[in-house]
Amino acid sequence: RTLICLFLSLALCTSALAAPLRLVTGDDYAPFTGKALPAGGMLTQVVRAALQRSSIDSSLDWQPWNRGYLKTLRGQYDATFPYVRTPQREEVFLYSEPLFIAEQHIFSRAGEVIEVDDVSSMQGRRLCYPLGWQPPPIIQQLLDDGQLNRHSPAGLNECARLLLMDRDDFFISDRRLGETALQLTGVPSESFRRSNSAISSSTLHLIVPRSHPQAEVIIAQFNQGLAQLRASGAYQRLLDRHQQQGESATP
Repeated sequence: RTLICLFLSLALCTSALAAPLRLVTGDDYAPFTGKALPAGGMLTQVVRAALQRSSIDSSLDWQPWNRGYLKTLRGQYDATFPYVRTPQREEVFLYSEPLFIAEQHIFSRAGEVIEVDDVSSMQGRRLCYPLGWQPPPIIQQLLDDGQLNRHSPAGLNECARLLLMDRDDFFISDRRLGETALQLTGVPSESFRRSNSAISSSTLHLIVPRSHPQAEVIIAQFNQGLAQLRASGAYQRLLDRHQQQGESATP
């Protein structure tokens, strides 16, 4: 009976999804999203390719991150991406299957060893972590205990510049994000250090407001397209292509 109801729900909502799905994302999140990146960035390409596999047309707008998030929540957009899971968001949004698994590393200046398994190496330091980003639990505990000072600029690229200027001591991000941000400073990669171990891992998702009348259908059809993209090998080829582009752009 459950399967029959789901089938009928999908069938009844097909016409509702005939109109382009209204997507929104934010800028300066290279290599995942960015206006100046090829096709809007790696995860923009993943999202649109998955939708195409499910025969869903889409439109894409660029908004400041917080504005796009709130407009999606209010129903002005159907979905936004890429977002990590948090208890607060899960109360109001449905999540797709993971678009990408991000491993969070610590980035510091060369010669300054800050490692995940050495909490003392972080105590009293200045952390640069963009506004709106949720720190890993171990970092949040240090912040709550007053053992770490947080500076929150608008984006990760600014964190890379502040690290270079000795205004902050380290930042935390996915390996690809961090390395891209450091490349954009134009300074040789040898000037920086990435922690040997990942401090945490998280998944990035497309999210749809629970209040959306077709929320479950959108997520189900998107997940189907994403699964097909992975099974065909196109997903991995897309990631590999972006990795090669990043390596060729290294100063």
